[in-house]
Amino acid sequence: MSVLDESQRNSAPSSTEGLEDLALLDETIGENLRRIAQQYPDADAVLEAGTGRFWSYARLMEDVDTVSAALIAAGFAKGDRVGLWAPNSAEWTLVQYGAAQAGVILVNLNPAYRSHELSFVVKQCGMRALIVAPPDARTNPPNVAREVAAQCPDLETLIMLPLPGEVDQASYPHAVPGRHERHGEGLHHHQKHFVESTWSEVMEDSTKVSAEQLAQRAQSLRPTDPINLQYTSGTTGFPKGVTLTHFNLLNNGFHIGELLGYTVEDSVVLPVPFFHCFGMVIGNLAALSHGAATIIPSRTFEPAAALAAVQEYGATSLYGVPTMFIAELALPDFDDYNLSSLRTGVMAGSPCPVEVMRKVIDRMHMGEVAICYGMTETSPVSTMTRSNDSIEQRTRTVGRTMPALESKVIDPGTGEILPRGRTGELCTRGYSVMAGYWDEPEQTADAVDEDGWMHTGDLASMDPDGYISIDGRIKDLIIRGGENISPREVEEFLYAHPLIQDVQVIGVPDEKYGEELMACIVLVDGAETLTPDDIRDFASGTIAHYKVPRYVQILDGFPMTVSGKVRKVQMREDAARFLSGGS
Repeated sequence: MSVLDESQRNSAPSSTEGLEDLALLDETIGENLRRIAQQYPDADAVLEAGTGRFWSYARLMEDVDTVSAALIAAGFAKGDRVGLWAPNSAEWTLVQYGAAQAGVILVNLNPAYRSHELSFVVKQCGMRALIVAPPDARTNPPNVAREVAAQCPDLETLIMLPLPGEVDQASYPHAVPGRHERHGEGLHHHQKHFVESTWSEVMEDSTKVSAEQLAQRAQSLRPTDPINLQYTSGTTGFPKGVTLTHFNLLNNGFHIGELLGYTVEDSVVLPVPFFHCFGMVIGNLAALSHGAATIIPSRTFEPAAALAAVQEYGATSLYGVPTMFIAELALPDFDDYNLSSLRTGVMAGSPCPVEVMRKVIDRMHMGEVAICYGMTETSPVSTMTRSNDSIEQRTRTVGRTMPALESKVIDPGTGEILPRGRTGELCTRGYSVMAGYWDEPEQTADAVDEDGWMHTGDLASMDPDGYISIDGRIKDLIIRGGENISPREVEEFLYAHPLIQDVQVIGVPDEKYGEELMACIVLVDGAETLTPDDIRDFASGTIAHYKVPRYVQILDGFPMTVSGKVRKVQMREDAARFLSGGS
């Protein structure tokens, strides 16, 4: 607790450091997994609920070695880029760790990509291979990959993952020979034509790489080497490739797990996508760096599957963005699930409505649930609540600065640090800040200043005790007749309305005020409608008149990214068409 008196605390600068005495790990992601596997060989590591497959830590390490050796056998050198375009599966985890141990830079690809988006990423990073999911009723990733390969000369190899449950653990050649002579540079190296292989075929070639060669590759790596590329959403301009190192990712995941109190006794249900930092870092790396088990409930988010996995495996932790928890709580048979084993979890991705957080704590038994805040460029978490924080702190803020990191709130115009309680731009500095945007030095310099501060673009304020509240994106700020309005503030107020299940507030064009407020609302089951007059009556005398939405649009749901974030840019475009009489 601060030793400053009240006046000093309120006038203190909005700048703070994470004070926990947690050391930074000076090892690669592969070295960390091997150490944990040696410590807990028989503990559960990965469980795939949909297929019943499971891996102990010893078996996981064997299969990660197989994947690493297979990538080396296929001719991929340290620093080569290999894309993974697939929903959640055990193979996703194997590729995540296998690529890291081979020094191959894994490029996370959003399953929602279309051919032009995939083509841009492949060309921008010089990707050599694509690992893709099999076709399903909605998409055909192999066909799209073939189309893209015709336009991208660097793309040499397509590796097709199996269907769910099609390949069991017996299919992996676990034993890497002690000695074996390699032939040339590898199976596919320098071939000018596009090579297609199945997952099983690629894994079989792992036997062409000896244990000594695998160890040599692992020993050539350094924690500061780039190992992962994640492309930003690209809501303005083309997406940028966020370049992250072993050191960035492993330490962020490890510290998250430390603050969640993870041990070998924990099991974590992960319905969040692995292609995003939420699943890959907050999920896999946080859990597996502590000997905890990761549970994959389904390939994509299914509310019932997530709760069923908690019940079946007695999970202690559950993850999700707020909309996922809202969907789980809204299940007609929610009360039939036994969730009593839960103690913690993570809610992140977008601000959590207070009412939703209270239900998660009370009805889902997640008394130690944490709020994490950050961005891909910071690996991703830069602030987090702690397990001993009050309910108020865990519902009104995104916690305090993470260990070994720094935070500050500045005036976006002058760059000066603001006093506590004032709203400005949040900046973060420390080990988690990205190595840069891939091959984009100017864009990197725009985001990370010469002193190493990452400028988040988020509006935030810091209270006297160092807790940070996020008030929205600078670009989402609504300016109505000269008044700056945070959508988050209005959303939090409207969540208290008994007929509102979910709400997003956006700015729409207005001739008189420049912008007006529109509340886009999902009603609770059984509610018929909600009018602007109803909203005005509800708000009368409670919030300032200029913060009361002029327009109300009733929707079945919101446009979402695959990672669970609401697409407010698309909502503003849709609303403008709606108001102009378009469809």
